[in-house]
Amino acid sequence: LISSATKSLRMEMEMLEKKLQEAQMRLAEKDGDKEKEIQSLKRLISELEFQLTMEKSNNESFLDKLRKEIKHKSDELEKLSQEKTQLIHSLSQVQEENSLLQDTVRRECEERFELTAALGRAREQVLELRRLSGTLP
Repeated sequence: LISSATKSLRMEMEMLEKKLQEAQMRLAEKDGDKEKEIQSLKRLISELEFQLTMEKSNNESFLDKLRKEIKHKSDELEKLSQEKTQLIHSLSQVQEENSLLQDTVRRECEERFELTAALGRAREQVLELRRLSGTLP
């Protein structure tokens, strides 16, 4: 009876040891799978961090280009504004000079008209004098 019980317990112990070994193997397998998954996730994190760094770098580069372009356009705008101001000033001077010249031409035309009228009167007087002197003995 003892021998049979011992044998039965040994068999049960062997079965339990097999089950324990199988459970340990499954656990080791699961640990291996988890370790692989952890390594895979670490690689993915590294890749994503690298991509993020590249994106940041590209964005900073793009922003620098935009800032330079904005600065350039701003400088161009300032230059064009100064040119516009100078042109408006020049136009104002030219308009003032034009007005002065028109006034001068108007006065000279009036003087010419007056001189022409005076010359016409003088001619008439000369003709009148010649006619009168021609009738005198």
